[in-house]
Amino acid sequence: MVLTVAALRGALGFLSRVPVGHADEDWEAFRRTPAAIPAAGYAIGALIALPVAAATLLPVRVPSLTVGVAFAAWLSLVTGITHLDGVADLGDAAVVHGDADRRREVMKDSALGVGGTVALALVVVGLVTAATVIADVARLSLVDAVVIVVAAEVGAKAATATLVCVGDAPHEGLGSALTEASGPRALVGVALATAPVLLLGWPAVRPSAVVSIAAPIGSVGSVAPIAVVLTAAFAVAALVFAWARSRLGGVSGDVLGATNELARVVGLHAGVIAWTLS
Repeated sequence: MVLTVAALRGALGFLSRVPVGHADEDWEAFRRTPAAIPAAGYAIGALIALPVAAATLLPVRVPSLTVGVAFAAWLSLVTGITHLDGVADLGDAAVVHGDADRRREVMKDSALGVGGTVALALVVVGLVTAATVIADVARLSLVDAVVIVVAAEVGAKAATATLVCVGDAPHEGLGSALTEASGPRALVGVALATAPVLLLGWPAVRPSAVVSIAAPIGSVGSVAPIAVVLTAAFAVAALVFAWARSRLGGVSGDVLGATNELARVVGLHAGVIAWTLS
């Protein structure tokens, strides 16, 4: 499936709160084009990196923890909290005893249980702590900090798109609307849409003026941290897919949303660790 403007518009409209419209033809193009999911990640990643960039460029020093909290809050404004609902539902399903039918029944319950509360807390705390460290990275290299955020977002979206391509939904709903329209062959498009993020770590694509000012310690240009971010995101996708298939009977909309949130948090932490060690 060719990546079209309509598919990208549909992806941005579905995956974020960016006012791009919600036409039926855009949704249809999006659900048939999994590659649009990671493609939209570039724009969304750049948007959610704004608090880090703004805090770094201010003439006063903003505490890193404050930046971390602002990052999490801004992320919710840009992307909404729909995917966090998937985290909560999977958390509740993970701690309940019973078969796949029982777990799916719990996921449909609007009440928030202990498992969902713990899952939400871990994701939010993980997001804030990762952004706190990214704020420290930004003081040494703003370019690298933004690249880590963008790479984590693209990686999270690529992980979600992968499950769309290889998964089967256990029941009718958002999951089935996406998974039934694509198959494993669509992974080629997902890979092609994801691969360009590696270029963000290549020195040749970065303006020399930005490199010399933003990265005096010489860390700019390393592809390795971005590769680690992507590897971490796909590892999350593999684990969630295996768990969902064995415990839920397939990939639902909640599974896709939770994969996005978990892959982003793990990718951010993996990225800053890899950047520190590079």
